[in-house]
Amino acid sequence: MIYQELEQKGAGILQKAGVLDPKVDARLLLLFVSKKSAASLLLDQKEEVEPAVEEEYLALIKRRERRIPLQHITGETEFMGLLFSVSEDVLCPRQDTEILVEEVLKLLKPEDRILDLCTGSGCIGISLMVLGSRRIPKLSLTGADLSEAALSVARQNAWRNGLHDASVNYLQGDLFEAISPDERFDVIVSNPPYIPSAYIGQLMPEVRDHEPLMALDGKEDGLFFYRKITQQAPGFLKEGGRLCYEIGYDQGESVPALLVEAGFKEVRVVKDLSGNDRVVMGHL
Repeated sequence: MIYQELEQKGAGILQKAGVLDPKVDARLLLLFVSKKSAASLLLDQKEEVEPAVEEEYLALIKRRERRIPLQHITGETEFMGLLFSVSEDVLCPRQDTEILVEEVLKLLKPEDRILDLCTGSGCIGISLMVLGSRRIPKLSLTGADLSEAALSVARQNAWRNGLHDASVNYLQGDLFEAISPDERFDVIVSNPPYIPSAYIGQLMPEVRDHEPLMALDGKEDGLFFYRKITQQAPGFLKEGGRLCYEIGYDQGESVPALLVEAGFKEVRVVKDLSGNDRVVMGHL
């Protein structure tokens, strides 16, 4: 079988399975297995595929057919131009979350201390450190998560992206539980679970069946973690410190109201590239 035929076969299988972008995923899996660049694969469309490559490719297509996320199959994904390891223990980083990182990068100052709550894969905090440190000296990061398995992934990603020193620390605990009461941060950033429990069953199979429930479930109305973090955050922020969230597309009124009620000032909402409310920010 030639590469063109193999890719078409993979796309056909994924299309029948209801995968959202079957051609894209078929191409990405073929690039992953063949270890070719996109340009090389395009030039080699008429070349015969080695049997071992064909066998491995079709095995991965079968996994994707079962709606296992592409990122879990390859074990990595790109976020903010950086590569991150992922597993079934963390949410797969999403493009929408890049809006949060981009907005927080605009706020950072030298020697800022960042707290990344519900850190998961670590993609938010690590991106802030790597990209921010290119122009802002002496940043530091603390990441916290209830899941020790997620923290293991985050630590791996910090190392993978060159964060090897004491400027990065990860702690296991429920929200602020592992943070010393004496600690104060310049920025608290979080993408907490925000999907109402009743809607979990309506999510795409890739998310519903393969990503950690504890990273999705925002309890009855989706606001449980926003309430807890917003109420406690002032005790862990310096004067003028900022609280920055990713939110669901329909939470552009409810979450800002929580910040205003807690005494945060200049609370604002930032939209994503699709025009949906995506980020909420305010300062003390």
